[in-house]
Amino acid sequence: MSSGRDMLRRLCGLLGLTPARNVMLLPPPGEGRAPNEPAGRDGAAQRSDRDRSNGISELHELEVSDVMVHRTAMRGINADEAPEAIVRAVLDSPFTRMPLWRGSTDNIIGVVHAKDVLRALAEPGIAPATVEIARVAQKPWFVPDTTSLKEQLKAFLRRKQHFAIVVDEYGEVQGLVTLEDILEEIVGDISDEHDIDLQGVRQEADGSIVVDGSVPIRDLNRALDWALPDEEATTIAGLVIHESKSIPEERQAFTFHGKRFIVMKRVKNRITKLRIRPAEPPPAARS
Repeated sequence: MSSGRDMLRRLCGLLGLTPARNVMLLPPPGEGRAPNEPAGRDGAAQRSDRDRSNGISELHELEVSDVMVHRTAMRGINADEAPEAIVRAVLDSPFTRMPLWRGSTDNIIGVVHAKDVLRALAEPGIAPATVEIARVAQKPWFVPDTTSLKEQLKAFLRRKQHFAIVVDEYGEVQGLVTLEDILEEIVGDISDEHDIDLQGVRQEADGSIVVDGSVPIRDLNRALDWALPDEEATTIAGLVIHESKSIPEERQAFTFHGKRFIVMKRVKNRITKLRIRPAEPPPAARS
């Protein structure tokens, strides 16, 4: 059975890319293993390898729009804010990179990297109030929402970049996509010490899940090990609208795909909050 490092090297081979000899794709054997974790592979590990193989083979079937962070969930920076407020927002954010906009969130003028902000602050005579954020920001990279994940992954590796703004055929901003978003389609969730729980999702004491309507279905499936379909809709609100064939009112409830969906809040024609719980089994027929 191939190791995880072999799997990633095979992925690069499938994409026509050859990693440099001094590039470490994964930690040396043992470094990432818990102290009491056995070295041998069991059935779960073999299933994990099969899942990764399936993830690689499906890259050409999925598009950037399938995994991107939707524009309604994007967290960006207003270039017209006071410099010290921008610096604080960047350093307080759990994200390494954030889009920079001016005038409108659709007008992305750059991408701010926390490391570049720290580097600017280290310059002599520079204080948070004097940082010119537009000069610190990197040029944004715009990619079509119809780009296949296989092609986007190749582009990320070729350009040595991790972050792109997703636009539709008219150039309108649809969201953002990162290298990590694509890799998670292959290897599952990639967590580190700075990761936070899925935003817009809250576990309630009664076992139900309260979800913002803008949460992507794929993220919800990944976080909760669900299998809600995402072929006809991208967000959980879109799924409810598609399945109900209506724009539901508040307190309306629907049952499909083994879940009970209750509309908690609606703003104009947008479902902004839902409660989801397991569907109750039908009553047993009397004999």
